[in-house]
Amino acid sequence: MGTKLSWILVILIFIPTGDCKRIVGKECNSQDLMGLTSFKAAIHVDTSGRLETWIGRNCCKWNGVYCNNRTGRVAEIRLPGFISTNDFIAQTQMEGWLSPSITLLNSLEVLDLGGLISLTGTIPSSIGFHLPRLRKLYLYTNNLTGPVPESIGNLSRLEEIHLHENLLSGSIPASIGLLQNLQRFLLYSNKLSGPIPESLTNLTNLVSLDFQGNSLTGHLPEKIGALQVLEELDLSDNLLSGKLPLSITNLTAISVLYLDTNLLEGEIQFPSSSGEMPLLGFLRLHDNHLTGSIPFNIGNLVSLQRVSLANNRLEGSIPSTLGNLLEATEIYLYGNRLSGQIPSSIGRLSQLMLLSISNNLIEGPLPSEMSSLHNLQTLDLSFNRLNLSSIPKWFGGMPSLCRIFLAGAGIQGDFPEFLRTTLSPLLELDFSFNHLTGIIPEWLGSLTRLYSLNLSRNSLVSKIPNTVTSLRDLAVVDVHSNKLSGPIDGIFEIGSRFSEGSLTYIDLSDNSFSGETEQIGTGQQCQIKFLNLSHNYLTGRLPGSIGRLVSMRSLDLSNNKLGFELPESLANVSSLEKLKLQRNRFTGQIPNGFLKLTALRELDLSDNLLVGRIPEGRPLSDFPKSSFSGNRGLCGKPLSPCKF
Repeated sequence: MGTKLSWILVILIFIPTGDCKRIVGKECNSQDLMGLTSFKAAIHVDTSGRLETWIGRNCCKWNGVYCNNRTGRVAEIRLPGFISTNDFIAQTQMEGWLSPSITLLNSLEVLDLGGLISLTGTIPSSIGFHLPRLRKLYLYTNNLTGPVPESIGNLSRLEEIHLHENLLSGSIPASIGLLQNLQRFLLYSNKLSGPIPESLTNLTNLVSLDFQGNSLTGHLPEKIGALQVLEELDLSDNLLSGKLPLSITNLTAISVLYLDTNLLEGEIQFPSSSGEMPLLGFLRLHDNHLTGSIPFNIGNLVSLQRVSLANNRLEGSIPSTLGNLLEATEIYLYGNRLSGQIPSSIGRLSQLMLLSISNNLIEGPLPSEMSSLHNLQTLDLSFNRLNLSSIPKWFGGMPSLCRIFLAGAGIQGDFPEFLRTTLSPLLELDFSFNHLTGIIPEWLGSLTRLYSLNLSRNSLVSKIPNTVTSLRDLAVVDVHSNKLSGPIDGIFEIGSRFSEGSLTYIDLSDNSFSGETEQIGTGQQCQIKFLNLSHNYLTGRLPGSIGRLVSMRSLDLSNNKLGFELPESLANVSSLEKLKLQRNRFTGQIPNGFLKLTALRELDLSDNLLVGRIPEGRPLSDFPKSSFSGNRGLCGKPLSPCKF
C-alpha cells in the first residue's frame, strides 16, 4: 500500500491531545533534558528549524515537545517530516542518527519521528525496558536499519506501531504477541525475513496489519481468524507459502485482504454464508500457486469491489455466482486455466469497469448479456479459445467501453467497420494474433483519442493510411508480422502538427516496407523509446537526425538494405540499451562516440561492410565476437588484433 496511510496519519497525529501541554516557567526534568539534548546532538541537519528552538532548560516549551500538565514530564515528541497547517503541507527532513538516549524519557507516551527521510541508526534495543508508558511509535519513512527489538513486547500500552518504509532487517519478534492493546501494526517496505510469529494471533484488538514488501517466509498463522476486529490485512509481495488457513473466513470485520505475490498454494476457501467476511471490499490473491477451482460461494462476498485471482493455477469454470457481486468494479482472473464459457450472470454487474480473463481456456460464444455492462471501460479476453470469427456488434453499443483487448480470439475478415462509430471514444485496441485480412481503413484516423494500436501477427496488406497523422495521442503502434508495404514516412509524421509528439513505441518489423528512413528523428519524436523496423526493404542512409531520439532504449533496423556510414549522432542516444543493425550494408568505421553508449546491454553490428579498428573500451569491449562478425574489414578486441 506504499505511503497509503502516511498522509492521513500525519494530519491526525500532529495535534497534541490529552493532558499534554506546554508548561511555561519550569525547568525540564533533568533526565528528560539529557535525553532530548542527546537526541538533538545526533542531528546535524534539520530543514524545519524546529530543533533551533531547543535552547535553555525549559524543554516543555520547545517546538515538538509536549509535557504532562500534572507531572511536568515529557509525554510526547512530535517531529514528523510532514508539517501540516491550515495554509500548507511541507516536507522536511533531519539528517543524523536516532540516539538511544531517547529512551531516557521514561514517561514518553508518543514518539513521532516519522517521515524525516534521512534519519539513520537503529531502534534502541532497550526501548521496551525504558518507555513503559509508550502508546504510539511512529518511525516510518526513514533510513533506520537493524532489527525490530525483542524488548518491544514489554511495551504493554502500545496501540500503534508504524515502522514502514525503512531498511529494517531480521525477523519479527515473537514477543509482539504480548501487545494486547495493539491496533495498528505497519512494517511494510522493509527487509524483514523469517516467519510471521504465531503469537501475532493473540493481538485481538488489531485493526490494521501490513507487512507488504518484505521477504517473510513460512505459512500464514493457522489461527489468523482469531483477529476478529481486523479490517485491513496486507501480506503481499513476500515469500509466504503453504495453504490458506481455513480460519481466514472468520475475519468478519475485514474489508481489505491482500495476499498477492507470494508462494501460497492449495485451494481457495471462501465463506460458506454471507454472514462471514461481510465487509470484504478488496481481495488480492494474484501471483501465487493457488489450485483448484474458484469456489461457488465466492458469491457470498457481497461487498466485494475489487477481486484479483490472476496468475495462479485455477481450473474449472467461472462460477455463475460471480454475478452476485453487485458492488464489483474490477475483476482480474487472467493467467489461470479456467475453461467453459463466461456465465451470462456477469451481465448483472452494473458497476463493473474492468474485466480481465485473458490467458485462460475460455470458449465462445460471448454471452449477449455482457452488453448490459454500461460502466465497463476495459475488457481483456485475449488468448483464450473463443474462436469468435467476428467481434459481436453489441461491443459498439456499450457506452463506456474504450479499451478492447481481443488478441488471439480467432477474429477473421476485414477490420471491424462498427468500431468507426462506437458510443465511447476508443483509447486502446489490441487485435493481434488473429486472422484479419484486407487493409487498415482510412477511417482509422477518425479515432482521435486512440492511444495504443496493436494489429500485429495478422494478414493485413497495403500501406498504413495517411490519416494516422491525425492521431495526436497515439503512443503505441504495433503492426509487426503482416503484409504491409509502402513508405514508412507517415508513421513518423504522427503528431507532427502538434507542439509535442506522443509516440513512444513503434514496431513495423516483418513487413514489406520500403524506401528511405530520412524522417526518423525529425519533427516531434523525442519520446520514442522502442523502434523496430527490422526485416523490411528499407534503403539509403541512416539520417543524423536519429540522434535526436534521446529517450530511445531499443533500436532494431536489422535485416534491411541500409547503407553508408553509421551516424556519429547515434552516440547522443545515451539511454540506448539495445542496438541491432546486423545484416545491412553499412560501411566505414564504427564511430568512437559509440563508447558513450554506457547503457548498452545488447549490440549486433554483424554482417555489414564495416572496416577499421573497433573503438577500444567499454561498452564495446564487453560484447562477444558475434556482435561484430561478418565485417571482413573490422579488427581489434574482441576480434583479431589489427595489423596496421
